[in-house]
Amino acid sequence: MKILTTVRRVPDLDARFSLNGDKTEIDTEALDHKVNYFDEVAVEEAIRLKEKGVADEIVSVCIGSGNATKELRTALAMGADRAILVEADEKTLDPYLVAAILAKLVEKEQPDLIIMGKLGVDFENTQVPQLLAGMLGWPQATFAYSTEICDSKVTVGREVDGGTSTFRLPLPAIVTADLRLNEPRFPSLPGIMKAKRKPLDTMTIEDLGVALEPRVKTVRFEMPPEREAGVIVADVAELIQKLRDEVKAI
Repeated sequence: MKILTTVRRVPDLDARFSLNGDKTEIDTEALDHKVNYFDEVAVEEAIRLKEKGVADEIVSVCIGSGNATKELRTALAMGADRAILVEADEKTLDPYLVAAILAKLVEKEQPDLIIMGKLGVDFENTQVPQLLAGMLGWPQATFAYSTEICDSKVTVGREVDGGTSTFRLPLPAIVTADLRLNEPRFPSLPGIMKAKRKPLDTMTIEDLGVALEPRVKTVRFEMPPEREAGVIVADVAELIQKLRDEVKAI
């Protein structure tokens, strides 16, 4: 059984963001990047399924700049068997294009199960898995907190509004990982050393035959207004006075 996982390269959200001159892009060049946390959870789940003897091979895929090899090596160090980088300018991509690229990779790799993060922590679109399932005609279960594979089916516990639900899907299928699915492991030193020797293939969008025709256009970004600095009050009486007279909260 082959599992395909996605690995998205995202900027460190603890960093301070800025916009370019005409406010059409977020300037991320000087920021540190890392693996999207939900994708780390997805990779960890694939590794656990392999450790249980359910899966034979784990392939991690990233669509982005050449710098994303670092994030793919992280997935390999965790336990993925090989990786694929589809080089692309992320500024030219939208969720539909990403899903179309992944659909071509699925045709090439023929995985039995795709495990993805439920969303990217940068833009939080939560669209790619659903679009990909529609393109492939595969069943999907989103926001998974548990998975179990038996008799060519995957049983997925899902987090939903007001509680949980359980889906049992025939394979091949798509599952998106939520936070409670697991706790991703830290790559060990032996794992990091082995990752340097594991296969990491690079290709382009043109190699996959996908037309670069985005359907979403970003017009403009606006930074949120600057928050006023806080003040230190001497006692409860002063706090109540400020809440009443200045904030108008009481």
